[in-house]
Amino acid sequence: MSHLTENSKAGSRQEHTHAQKRELPAHIQAQLASAGRATDTAGQPWAGRNLGEGTSHTHQYPTDTGLTEESVQRAFDSFSTGDLAEEGLVNALRSTRVFAPVLAEVTHAEITDEGLVSDKESDMALISIQAPDGRRALPVFTSVDALTSWHASARPVAADMRKTCLAAVEDDNQLIVVNPGSELTFVLRRPAVWAIAKAEEWVPSYKDAAVAAELARLVEDFPEIVDVRAEAGQGVASVTASGRTLSGGGPGPELKITLLLIAGLTQEQLNRTVASFQQRLAASSVISEKVDSVQLALAAA
Repeated sequence: MSHLTENSKAGSRQEHTHAQKRELPAHIQAQLASAGRATDTAGQPWAGRNLGEGTSHTHQYPTDTGLTEESVQRAFDSFSTGDLAEEGLVNALRSTRVFAPVLAEVTHAEITDEGLVSDKESDMALISIQAPDGRRALPVFTSVDALTSWHASARPVAADMRKTCLAAVEDDNQLIVVNPGSELTFVLRRPAVWAIAKAEEWVPSYKDAAVAAELARLVEDFPEIVDVRAEAGQGVASVTASGRTLSGGGPGPELKITLLLIAGLTQEQLNRTVASFQQRLAASSVISEKVDSVQLALAAA
């Protein structure tokens, strides 16, 4: 998504271009010197070692091709043609294998007596991105190619979607963005992330009967409010890279709440009514759990 910006725990990167020829830094020269040697920088031989064995990808998914799973690809295709609602695509994603991008950051390195770089300490940092409203989001990919096309330096780490959602919640990521930079980028909003993490079914708030019932309860004691309506918010839709608008997968606002008011209210009465309703809305545990973001509208009854 073009409006999402990348933030890595490894810090921001800047590129500098110099026209003149310059000497390579010492650590780069040392890395080149180690290329093709029979041992690593610790003196351990490369021969007989399976460099893929033991990684999260090969350990959990030994026969994985790195491609998007067929059932998930069919769901994306159906969603793109309007034949599948966003909850259907979320349901297809909940049990799939995804790839999270991580970056290696060397925190301490030494040059050996032979002039070779020996990495003493390094961290693997998950990449997070920022949604339009400033919230943190975790990018994940359904295929290795989609990930490396988005960030060539990132390493794909495979995990099932539920564990990924649990990790996102633990790391305070409010959203999960599926396949950013692809033709179709799909956002899992906070209630969907939590539902997958808890192995529960998810229904968009604008279709949820429990949300509608809660809104009706919240306006019961307001004589100024004749009725309340819930529908999809303006941020539910997503837009593909080629410009097509799809009815789901957007970052929000997710739920549009329209209050139908009696005629003749003064500005003071209107302000008091709206403020009181917003307080009740914020205090509702049902709304807090099932609704990601809200836009409020007023209309005459």
